[in-house]
Amino acid sequence: MSTHDRQGAGAGVETLDRWPVGTVGVVSALRAPGEAPEWARLLDEIGFTVGERVEVMVRGVPGGDPLAVRIGDSTFALRRAEAACIEVCREMSSEGGAQ
Repeated sequence: MSTHDRQGAGAGVETLDRWPVGTVGVVSALRAPGEAPEWARLLDEIGFTVGERVEVMVRGVPGGDPLAVRIGDSTFALRRAEAACIEVCREMSSEGGAQ
């Protein structure tokens, strides 16, 4: 499994395919499946870098595929399998609590 990690990631981490619509989070790691190790690099190259803010804008109907995802100032359509490679955690406010 190919990975790109943020040190200290752990509690409260989910994959982007399970992330609630409208919730802002932060990319904490990219974990590509063994059958597609290049996905982590490709996602990183288009802007899904560790520490970047991310939001699921909308899910396709039926089945929730694809997902419209905002990362930085860009919006992408990702398949659920691609979104499952992106680990996210809740964005922390300046007071240290989750937003």
